[in-house]
Amino acid sequence: MTNWQILWDARDQFWSGFLSTMEIFGLSISAAFLIGCVMLFMLEGTRPRLALPLRIFIDGMRMLPFLMLAYVLYYGLPTFGIRLNAWWAGVGALAVYHGCYFAEIFRGSRLTFPPGQIEAAKAHGFTKGKMFLRLILPQIVMQTRPLIGNQLIYALKDTAFLVIITVRELTAAANNLSGTYFIPTEAFIVVIGFYWAVSIVMEIIIKQCGRFSAKRGFDHV
Repeated sequence: MTNWQILWDARDQFWSGFLSTMEIFGLSISAAFLIGCVMLFMLEGTRPRLALPLRIFIDGMRMLPFLMLAYVLYYGLPTFGIRLNAWWAGVGALAVYHGCYFAEIFRGSRLTFPPGQIEAAKAHGFTKGKMFLRLILPQIVMQTRPLIGNQLIYALKDTAFLVIITVRELTAAANNLSGTYFIPTEAFIVVIGFYWAVSIVMEIIIKQCGRFSAKRGFDHV
């Protein structure tokens, strides 16, 4: 039996690991996007006292290696009586970590907005919440789509680190087969293929969003 035949017979392990990876990625990146939006809204000046601590927190997360955050949530929180299983610790770490990156991406785009839009919205009686949801956020998301696409790929790759805290994802499946049959090259080629396929699909989606953005005029604001 060849190495590739062994991997084919173990395809259920790869598929299970892939589905687990996509579930973690989908849930964590959705939460990260919401966290980024909430942070941006808070930085808009709705609560000035929170702006400085929030900036310090965002900068701190951006300076911290992701694996360290995952370690702290999984191995450190039990010291304070808080226990998360590996799966939720991984999702939480990805959400908070990449949420801070989303917030910084959105903040950078927000700084380029012409003040006339905001003044016109205020003149028409828009509340801060309504102005943020209907005017600011849609433009930011469309204008930063290449950066968002890059961040999605970074988040997808960061799921591989979760094997260190015993999460049973795609890399864990490859590790298991590699250790059992000593076929590391073939096992990880399959894993690379999965990551590439997902990344290509995300790039296609981002390009389609670009066409929508161009039609709606977001690229010319």
